[in-house]
Amino acid sequence: MTQKQDVTSNLGQVNPNFYGLGIAPKILEYLERIKFKVPTPIQVKAIPLGVQGKDIVGIAQTGTGKTHSFAIPMVQRLAQGKGTGLVLAPTRELAIQIEEAFAGLARAFSMHTVCLIGGAPMPPQIQGLRRNPRVMIGTPGRIIDHIWEGNMLTDGVCMLVLDEADRMLDMGFAPQIEQILRCLPNARQTMLFSATMPKEIMSIAAKYMKLPVSVEIAPSGTTVERVTQELFIVKREAKLRLLDKILQQYHGSVLLFSRTKHNARKIARSLRDMGYRAAEIHSDRSLPQRREALEGFKSGKYRVLVATDIAARGIDVTGIELVLNYDLPDDAENYVHRIGRTARAGQQGHAISFATPDQSQDVRDIEKLIRATLPISKHPEVPTEQFSQFQSQPQKGHFKRSFSQGSGHHGFHQKKPYYKFSRRP
Repeated sequence: MTQKQDVTSNLGQVNPNFYGLGIAPKILEYLERIKFKVPTPIQVKAIPLGVQGKDIVGIAQTGTGKTHSFAIPMVQRLAQGKGTGLVLAPTRELAIQIEEAFAGLARAFSMHTVCLIGGAPMPPQIQGLRRNPRVMIGTPGRIIDHIWEGNMLTDGVCMLVLDEADRMLDMGFAPQIEQILRCLPNARQTMLFSATMPKEIMSIAAKYMKLPVSVEIAPSGTTVERVTQELFIVKREAKLRLLDKILQQYHGSVLLFSRTKHNARKIARSLRDMGYRAAEIHSDRSLPQRREALEGFKSGKYRVLVATDIAARGIDVTGIELVLNYDLPDDAENYVHRIGRTARAGQQGHAISFATPDQSQDVRDIEKLIRATLPISKHPEVPTEQFSQFQSQPQKGHFKRSFSQGSGHHGFHQKKPYYKFSRRP
């Protein structure tokens, strides 16, 4: 049985700066240049262990700075010796953003990186692999493609990162992950990062990691600390009208989640008809289309980005004012990942969810996971409903925790606090 040393952190305690974490001076200079001054709790705990070469299982909620928790140790250790690093991510967007985070660090040591994702042409990726990159980032399906084609040698991999591991398992990548792991040398450092800790992850840790140190910053299901939340119960046919009223009330960027790609297309079209600058991102969009939508959202070209859960963890954009769950997610855990797209990097954010009267059980599942109740709001200009056979009391064992209401300044809210197989993303 794999032995573990548990390391826990109080979210309120942070290092005043990156000094004292064992980071090389050259990387500290780079962090100063990009104005990274205060490490997050997961960085405080994970970076020293990663620099020491320890295997790590890091559990932290989304938006807590996990990428630099493994990017800094990987670049530093690769700069000190031979070998390559491999990072696996569940979606194309996340892989691209991870490579962006690595690029500046790697350039400081004249290292090349390559991003290997499905939906992108193979020849540029093959050319990138021929440049002998020290860090390879990709999605499992495309990594396997390159291994099978002989484009990618794995015998030199001395560091492996599984990022958003629970999401990869949710998307059915367990067989591909196992296949990749069997191709890698046993003598390697492995770092696994996840927002939750299902038993499948424990199994991977026990089978493929050497005495991993468990770093848990927040319990599974913990929501982002500075996000306020509310719920509207509304009939399906009234959702668009309520959406229009809410968008008139807010003025910043909005990330809107739809349950299906078909509905995402319809919502984006309706938003454009209403005069809003909107783009969509889902699995039917090509990689260039998805990149354009994401870059346009980051730059302000689009005010609203309509997405399916493919973007729940693949969007790393600071300054999103509002996450709007137009449809509740199929899986309660995706609620946590969705609303984690706002209130990032210590900022405040707000999340609004629409539920139809027959979705009381879906709301209960979310509340059970986050150990709190969602405050129910009404809008004076749009008829709202009550849940069908909804019990206002929490279920037995349901832990009550008050939310920061924080949204009375928006004017119309009247609170009533009621108590899975895609191979290549």
